[in-house]
Amino acid sequence: MITLTKRPYVNETDLSAIATLINACEVVDQLDQGTSVSELQQSLDYPCLDKARDIRLWEDTDGKLIGYSHIGIPESGEELDCFLGFRVHPTARGGDLESQIIAWGEGRLREVSQERGKKVKLRSGARADQSQRIALLERHGFTAERYFFTMERSLVLPIPEPKLPAGFILRQVETQQDAQAWVEMFNQSFIDHWNHHELTVEHYRYLVTQSYYKPELDWIAIAADGTFAAFCECGINPEANQRSRRNEGWINVLGTRRGFRKRGLGRAMLLAGMQRLQANGVDTARLRVDSENPSGALRLYESVGFRSIHTNISFVIGC
Repeated sequence: MITLTKRPYVNETDLSAIATLINACEVVDQLDQGTSVSELQQSLDYPCLDKARDIRLWEDTDGKLIGYSHIGIPESGEELDCFLGFRVHPTARGGDLESQIIAWGEGRLREVSQERGKKVKLRSGARADQSQRIALLERHGFTAERYFFTMERSLVLPIPEPKLPAGFILRQVETQQDAQAWVEMFNQSFIDHWNHHELTVEHYRYLVTQSYYKPELDWIAIAADGTFAAFCECGINPEANQRSRRNEGWINVLGTRRGFRKRGLGRAMLLAGMQRLQANGVDTARLRVDSENPSGALRLYESVGFRSIHTNISFVIGC
């Protein structure tokens, strides 16, 4: 039986070992979830992540990192819907390590529940073709609750011209002056969506300081009275493209504010985003969508040529 050592994240000196573990998993799993030290550092600088309490590392007797887990905990909400992400080295799977990781996650959530006086749920995810991971989660009491599609569309094919409704203008986001209004628009756009958590200005400022954020790929539609009505923010990650040997960009987020729906704004912003990705030299656009999106996003994406290539499942358990 292998003796494992569990310890907290110390500092940036741990990043290389974590990246090496994630990439060793990617070689086997082929999930397009590889990383680099710089990408990993940016993701762990998420504003509300308590690195000392919300990250755990498991090492074998030789000091090799074979297990990594982190928990994402919302800043607010009547019930805290938290997410457990974890990686186990392919050579260490099928033993007790996965159970230890899940037990740690549940224990951490019980601490959070006591500290904040709120109920908590723990989520984790799997792609639909990850049969072993799905079986693991179900064995530990997780149940499938929601399904999401990863979709793609060739940008080599013609893109219809976007047509904004009369009275609206399209302009690039100014991240400093627009922060408060953009966050308000985002929250009003997604307030009806499943598992929505309020975005804060602090979180927004974190997102727009990421190294691959491009202001020229971030646009808003503004109504005649100055209201921020709809938005589309796209992204291109050169490191990810180099790993995958593909040339793709992402529709990171697309939304239309309450009160401005059913006017064609979503379609216009989507097409404009696709055009901007095309102009930046990528040949494929990808996006993720809730299979039960209440605003008809799936139909919109299919209507302009996107097709589903993967299904991801959100599993949940009460703690």
